[in-house]
This record gives sequence, structure tokens and C-alpha cells, in this order.
Amino acid sequence: MIDLAYEAPDKALQPLVSSFYRFDYRGEALNEVERADRAQFRVTLSGDGWYRFGDNEIPSYPVTIIGPTTKPFQSLSKGPICVFGWGMLPAGWAALMGAEAGNWIDRAFDARQIFGDSVIELKNQLIAAGSAEEQFRIGNRAATEIYRKMQGAPFEFTAMVDRWLVENNDPDIDTLIAESGLSVRQLERITKRYYGMPPKKLARKYRALRAASRIAHGDSLDDTELGLAFYDQSHLTREIKQFTGLTPGELRTGKSKLTQATMAGRSTLDGKVSPLISGS
Repeated sequence: MIDLAYEAPDKALQPLVSSFYRFDYRGEALNEVERADRAQFRVTLSGDGWYRFGDNEIPSYPVTIIGPTTKPFQSLSKGPICVFGWGMLPAGWAALMGAEAGNWIDRAFDARQIFGDSVIELKNQLIAAGSAEEQFRIGNRAATEIYRKMQGAPFEFTAMVDRWLVENNDPDIDTLIAESGLSVRQLERITKRYYGMPPKKLARKYRALRAASRIAHGDSLDDTELGLAFYDQSHLTREIKQFTGLTPGELRTGKSKLTQATMAGRSTLDGKVSPLISGS
């Protein structure tokens, strides 16, 4: 009942957009967990849905912007729903919002607050498209227009942090301090500004998501470098559940079809996007 297709962004957009996607649900009531992730730009093409962040429920607007998420949340609908969207990398968030990501974690809002009713034209174009491939082309054009004001976007800083996250399964903050030349306090402030959380929690998030992705694909983490990044099995289970809402056993059995589809879909982008995207 869930179809989730992914497409890598054009090369010029890759510092800003993680990937494009189209989500189709054809069942009755939808109630799926979404794991912690990057900020999202989502266009509801058909159906009605909403998001639940803890006790806070937010409707799925015609065009919805979701800030960076630090914990799992729920996606819900009363019936079939179709959504087109893309993930916003930290530099993309800064280019779009120019605002502290830390102020928008685990929240969503109506994109018309930024773009006005003009953003509905993007929705209309996507609905009129004849295929998913055409929708992905429209998405690339729209994102290029949306992110055209990129002065001040932190490309060098986010590239450095992303390398730090990719190059070690259990990143050491001292390495990042040495490379950046920043103090601990400065580094925490700037990382929270662009990623929504300080470096240590950011490293925990991506370590857990990488492990979850490997487990969902049927891999064993026993005696692997990634597996050894956790103290023991209990630590692994706690960390994965904190950021995905699922235990390793639930990941293996595919309890959340949306999480399963997300991880499977992103893995198809391997070699086309950063390993931080395709591997988690």
C-alpha cells in the first residue's frame, strides 16, 4: 500500500537538497512512524493528512515545511494520500529560512507563511505532470528557483561537519574542534544553528540511523566497526529506538512500512549522493 520513489537532485542542487521523493499511500487509515531526519519540503498532491510531534498535531498543508527532527514522529491520514517532497540539507535550510534551525526542530508549518499563495502554483504543476519523472524535473526547477539566494549559506562549514559524520562510525568531537578551529561552545552554537542540535547529539543521530539502515537491510552488526561504536546490545537498542521509534527486532521484521521503504529507497541513491544520505 506504500510506494516511495527517490531521485537524486541535479548536481548544482546537491549542497542544498538531499533527494527528491514521491510518496503514495493507497490504503485506508495511515499511521506510520517517521524517524528523525533532515528538514523537509513537502507538497500534498492529493488526500488529507497530519503529523503528530509528541502531543502536538499539525495538518499537512498544501505545502508543508518540516524543520529538522531530533526524534521520531507520526504521519497520519484518513485514507489515500500522495506527497511530493525533498529533504533540505543544512545549507539548504539556511538558504531558504535564514533562521536558527534549533528554533524549528520537531515542528512543521505552512509554506505559505514564506511564499504566500504563489507556492500553490508548484502544487498545481506537480499535479498536472504526466509522470513521476516529470515531477522530479519540476522539483529540480522549483528548488533551483527557491534556493537562488544563497549568499551566506554555510557551505564550507556544513561540508566539514558532513565529512566528520561520514568518515567515522563514532565521530570524536575533538577531531571537529581541531579541523574547525572553533571552541567547544562556538562549535555547539553554530552546529545547532544549522543542524538543529549540537555535534555530540548529531553524531549519535547518524550513528543510530546508519545502524538502523544496516539492520533493516538484514545485516548483522556483530564485530563490525559500526557495531563496536555502541557499548553493548542494550545501548544499540536504546539509541536506535530514540531516533527511529523502533527496536532492532522491529526493523528486521519491517514493523514500520514507511521506515522500511525510506531506507530501501535511499539505498538506491548510493553513489549518486553523499553516503550520509544513501547510507542512513
